Amino acid sequence: MSAIITRRMLARGIGRIAAVTLLGAVLVSCGDEKAPQAEGRPVGVVTVEAGQFSDDVQLSGEIQAKKDVSLAFRIGGRVLERPVNVGDQVKAGQVIARLDPALEQNALAAAKAALEAARGEVSTARSTFERQERLMAQGFTTRPRYDQARRAQETAQATLENAEAQVELAQDRLGFTALRTDVAGVVTARRIEPGEVIQPGQVVVQIARDDSRDAVFNVPAAVLDTHLSDARIRVALADAPAVTAYGSVREVAPQADPVTRTFAVRVGLQDPPEAMRLGSTVVGTIELTTAAIVSIPASALTQQGRSPAVWVVDPAKSTVSLRDIDVLRFDAGTIILSQGLAPGEIIVSAGAQALHPGQRVRLLPRQLPSSRQQAAVSP
Repeated sequence: MSAIITRRMLARGIGRIAAVTLLGAVLVSCGDEKAPQAEGRPVGVVTVEAGQFSDDVQLSGEIQAKKDVSLAFRIGGRVLERPVNVGDQVKAGQVIARLDPALEQNALAAAKAALEAARGEVSTARSTFERQERLMAQGFTTRPRYDQARRAQETAQATLENAEAQVELAQDRLGFTALRTDVAGVVTARRIEPGEVIQPGQVVVQIARDDSRDAVFNVPAAVLDTHLSDARIRVALADAPAVTAYGSVREVAPQADPVTRTFAVRVGLQDPPEAMRLGSTVVGTIELTTAAIVSIPASALTQQGRSPAVWVVDPAKSTVSLRDIDVLRFDAGTIILSQGLAPGEIIVSAGAQALHPGQRVRLLPRQLPSSRQQAAVSP
């Protein structure tokens, strides 16, 4: 009985040894094979592109004449009439106002009388000199008398020329009693009324010329720091946005307004429509475009120490590296860079928090059409 039990125990021990041997062989054979490399976690990437950043600035202003002409009399006197009023359309050569011409008419009459007297003196002096000249040639007069007659003739001639100039001056002054405009336009202001006695140079009326119009805006200093002179400005009526015109900056005030601290900017309009009348309120849209810049998604931003950084993909080695960048400004969902990236480089745009330097990458095909490349990286 004991022999039978001994044989059974021996058989069981041999079976266990064989099983252990077989398991060891299997494990050894598995250890000889290389374990498959695990695929990483997919994250999105984008290709860096350079472009121009545009920002629209809207300002409110008004339509004004490109040139305002202030008309005034060259002489003083009492205003006899002023046949124009504010809002009247005037033509070149039209009479704007008149002065009482009585004084100038009397002065002209006196100048003409003095001219006639001067002509008589010249005739007398000329005859005297000619007679003394003949006597001098015959030896019947003296040199002093001859010289005296010559000087008298010269004096009379100078008096005649002065009288002629006085007549022309009196005629001009008489013509100055009628104030005429030499430009066509619209009367925007009147400063005198009939019956007033005015001084030379005192403004009578102000006329806005018809030849061109400006849109005038009060611009903050921050906008002036941009390339405003190169901007193309769209001007539209505030109450009719469909009525538009385009123009460029023609003049910038050298000094800010003491109250608003803004600068007056005049925009010369190109062929403005008739609906843009003087004084109309307009809205100017200025499109400010910067030089070539690089913008990246906000999700691509990470940090290296205290500096902003991004993960850059090396397509040749299929690895990522961390690079510092300089941020110019932050926008909604977008970051504008001043430097740090070059167009064509690939950066990680999603899953940046799970990466480490030298991590291997795997690009995934795009699923949505986009102008920028979409891919993924894996550890």
